Amino acid sequence: MSLPILTRRRPTGARTRRRLLAAGAALVAAAAALTSACSTQTASATGDGTVTLRYQGSTGQVTLPELADDLGYFTKVKLDWVGDTTSGPQDIQSAATGQTDFGGAFNGAIAKLVAAGSPITSVISYYGSDDVTFNGYYVLDGSPVKTAKDLIGKKVGMNTLGAHHEFVVREWLAEQGLTPDEIKQVQLVVVPPVSTEQALREKQIDVGTLGGVFRDSALKRGGLRPLFTDASLYGKFSYGTYVFRDDFIAKNKDAVADFTQGVARAIRWTQTQPRDVVIARYTTIIEGRGRQENTDLVQYWKSTGVSAPGGVIADKEIALWVNWLVREGTLRKGELDPKDLYTNEFNPYSNGTYAPDAGPDGTAAPTAAAPSPAATS
Repeated sequence: MSLPILTRRRPTGARTRRRLLAAGAALVAAAAALTSACSTQTASATGDGTVTLRYQGSTGQVTLPELADDLGYFTKVKLDWVGDTTSGPQDIQSAATGQTDFGGAFNGAIAKLVAAGSPITSVISYYGSDDVTFNGYYVLDGSPVKTAKDLIGKKVGMNTLGAHHEFVVREWLAEQGLTPDEIKQVQLVVVPPVSTEQALREKQIDVGTLGGVFRDSALKRGGLRPLFTDASLYGKFSYGTYVFRDDFIAKNKDAVADFTQGVARAIRWTQTQPRDVVIARYTTIIEGRGRQENTDLVQYWKSTGVSAPGGVIADKEIALWVNWLVREGTLRKGELDPKDLYTNEFNPYSNGTYAPDAGPDGTAAPTAAAPSPAATS
């Protein structure tokens, strides 16, 4: 049975810029309406000063804030799960409009939202690519597609547009020497990850984006080869960050600092623990939260892909995508300073020393808002 594919081409240049500005105005208006009309739906503080942060999760997976909470790394914040997100762009839009208090997405999507007028700031990296965690862009073994030029007029399937995969594909095409007009002729189409392998094997698409369990299971069945991977572009590289609204940060600096240090320590915990210990912890968290999920996906966990200890944000991880938007004509040169999009102020790892990590048995070390001067790596 053939699978339906939703095709949508991305506009570029001045048209994209107008759409972004219109979207930004709508987001700002929505945020204002939510703030005035839904004042009860904001982060709340308890009598002891603890701030409750509303957030979206991911079905069958454990987010880093959820891990930090389970490890006991938060002292000034509590988490309030309000549902699951459908994508990174949706998650940060929910944060920008006040439906949640923080969200996470690909840095290029964050740059686009800021360019559209949304006042949000990234505080910590939370996913990326390394030797074991990456996304590949695969073709069939017998496919005539071998180079970027071969993709002109062809279809590339991905889970959503305006996020990680679209940016990476277009960046790779540009690096391979395709002109803007040639890149426009490469069709980017939406295919759910669970359907990507089948769509590729049925030749409904020419390139399929595969990562995690979908990549591993597809490669096990054979017949595919990588055209390129996101890791082949930049090596070990962090691609996405958690954001808060600027007004939220101004009013709740202690809470944002506690959130950031807790997530930073949770990242470091995953970076220093054996894989089976992390999977066991994730499994226990999912089984204990009562959301009627299974734990199949976490069995394939390999790493967060975050390149820096504790998720410290590197300027190049933001600047790369701001420059991309300039090259695409969405931004004017100098219009957006990458340093205005993020802060490492609240990350205890940003000064080159590390906060106390959890012990080898997976139990939480004493929580600290600042790193241990003696802890290094």
